[in-house]
Amino acid sequence: MAMVTYQRESLPLSLHTPLLELLGCEVPVMNAGMGGVARSALAAAVCNAGGFGALGMVREPVSRIREEVAALRKLSTGPFAVNLIPAATEPALLRQQIDCCIELQVPAIALFWDVDSELIQELKQQDILVLHQVGSRDDAHRALRAGVDVLIAQGVEAGGHVRGNVSTLALVPELAALSPVPVVASGGIASGAGLVAAIALGAQGVSCGSLFLATEESNAHPLHQQRLCRAHAEDTLLSHRFFRNWPMAAAVRVLPNSVTNGEYDHLRNLQQAPSIAEQDGQAIPIFSTDSPLRDATGSISAMALYAGQSCNQIHQVTSVAERMAQMMQEACNTLSRLQPESDHPANSPAAVAPELAGQISKEQVIAALLELLAAERAGARVAAACQAIAYDQESRTELRQLHKQEVTCCRALLRCLAHLDAKPGNAVGDFYGKVMALESFEERMALIEKGQRWVFRRVVKLLEEVEDPLIRQQLEIVRRYHED
Repeated sequence: MAMVTYQRESLPLSLHTPLLELLGCEVPVMNAGMGGVARSALAAAVCNAGGFGALGMVREPVSRIREEVAALRKLSTGPFAVNLIPAATEPALLRQQIDCCIELQVPAIALFWDVDSELIQELKQQDILVLHQVGSRDDAHRALRAGVDVLIAQGVEAGGHVRGNVSTLALVPELAALSPVPVVASGGIASGAGLVAAIALGAQGVSCGSLFLATEESNAHPLHQQRLCRAHAEDTLLSHRFFRNWPMAAAVRVLPNSVTNGEYDHLRNLQQAPSIAEQDGQAIPIFSTDSPLRDATGSISAMALYAGQSCNQIHQVTSVAERMAQMMQEACNTLSRLQPESDHPANSPAAVAPELAGQISKEQVIAALLELLAAERAGARVAAACQAIAYDQESRTELRQLHKQEVTCCRALLRCLAHLDAKPGNAVGDFYGKVMALESFEERMALIEKGQRWVFRRVVKLLEEVEDPLIRQQLEIVRRYHED
């Protein structure tokens, strides 16, 4: 059995999900928005490794959001999200956070806990991608009705605050079956095999917390990282003893310590609990939901040591780049193991010489599809980027619609390539660079229109040359979107 060496420029077809075009990343992995832990260094490292970074900014002051977004943009040009939790944030502060994110034109916001339909609709009107983490079918329905772009299905195995009581293995296929938008799996995943399993269940990517908490770029305290790396899945527990700073009754998955053992229960009903530590220049009271950060001092071991049940797969602290490369290599190895070379579709007679058309070969069709895919990817990224400089709401709405159409076309072309057992690669062609090099919005829009006409002509020509029913069906989708 031949193992496949992982290379970002040739991601296996099954791992190249439509989520990548929607978010603008290269691999279907994002970091969880761990408050305090997932700051600019971690999120930027995830972006630079091809993933989708998330800044954990729950209850953070606007000044910190500004600092962290600016720092991330200096470290990486990759797309990212700001993670906020409205239900756990004082309304006036939340309003300031949202206004700040809109002003900074962050590409995406990841939300958690209660579904705030009005907030989601406001963000959508500002052309911000909205990801929402849910823990149940009911929450998923609410989020979908509100118009979210991505569902993050959090299983009960996850570390930190846990929304539902269903496992990732059971929740992901249920939500994937009902959701018209991509589903991302979260909880218990810290390996390439876990990534492959999530995609097999219907997810289009994974969100990992514990995996990235134990990295060099994480802002977690070293003691927290060491405890996580030594832990087994059965060591974690759900506790209600960490409740301060969190207005709703909610369980958190943590590693056991003096607080979970009940040693401080006699202080639970005090109006003002004593402080046990200090970090970020602030005192941390006993029972606080704040986990220990790198600069924390005091009784670190008595703070909330969040850990998911995936901790048994994490044994040492590494760089994000090393962790991501290892995860993706494991995913490639898992796919190779599940599909031995002798059973590979490329070795079947039908795959070697599919009934395409007399005047065009399989290789020529694949080359044409790859060229179109690169153009559509570029179109999707251009449409997303140009929203930031659009003059008016009408233009932003038009660009947002174009972005959705380009993502749909990418999905259609990926289906064609899968049908031919061809690797899609990650190329975006020269079009993106040419458009973004132009200074004025009018010039960019003119070149976008020119690119749309080129795609239309190329698809029409390919339809004349190809007879395969599935490929023709998918190309018709692309043609219709570009016809006008």
